[in-house]
Amino acid sequence: MQREEKQLEATLHAILNRVNDLKGAIQALITKLETEYETIHWPSFLDNYAILSGHLTGLSKILQAELAPSLRSVVVLPLQLGCERDEELARLTEGRVPACTHDLVPDLLRTKPEPQAEQRLQQLNHKASTLSYDTAQKQVAQFTKVISHVWEIISKGREDWEGESMRSAGMQPTHSIADTHALVTAVGTGKGLRPGMPPCVPQGVAPGMGPSRGPTPQMGPSAPAMPKAPSAIKTNIKSANQIHPYQR
Repeated sequence: MQREEKQLEATLHAILNRVNDLKGAIQALITKLETEYETIHWPSFLDNYAILSGHLTGLSKILQAELAPSLRSVVVLPLQLGCERDEELARLTEGRVPACTHDLVPDLLRTKPEPQAEQRLQQLNHKASTLSYDTAQKQVAQFTKVISHVWEIISKGREDWEGESMRSAGMQPTHSIADTHALVTAVGTGKGLRPGMPPCVPQGVAPGMGPSRGPTPQMGPSAPAMPKAPSAIKTNIKSANQIHPYQR
């Protein structure tokens, strides 16, 4: 019996120390959020949160230890109830519970839900047990459909919000995919270029030859050469030579 009491006392002492550490970490995090909310960074917040997670993990290990006695078999009962202020109780609870009154004991030492909540839970359990398999599957499918629809709305809203955040931050896109495709097509196939434009040939380079790169490609199909019109002067001279002598 004494061995079990010593184990219980050691377990409660370890739990109390771990809970005090957890309480101090929570207070430090709340203080940081209230006083450094303008300068706090995300890595710093994650560090404080990691400390809380470590304390919770340590508390879980203490409760799951093999040497720890089962606390479920331990009953806690108030030894004295009264409306007068208890200084020792106020000191232990840091002023949160100044007296062990009849109104506080049911809430502080409650091991079951409130009667209204317990009755509501029983009604829901009874309703769930009376449903048929097909009805339950239909309700599950309908509920899944609603969740999927809500998820799509949230995802779309998140994408719009991220886009607005990027635009507000001045992170405008510096390229256009459509312009890039048009430029590649123009260079590769000549699509979109105006035909008949004379090539730009540098000085000292023969026409039709690029600078050490061979013939310069034409910018479009060459126009057919127009026939020259006969000279009016030569035509008149020929006509005068063909006049007969008697006509002179």
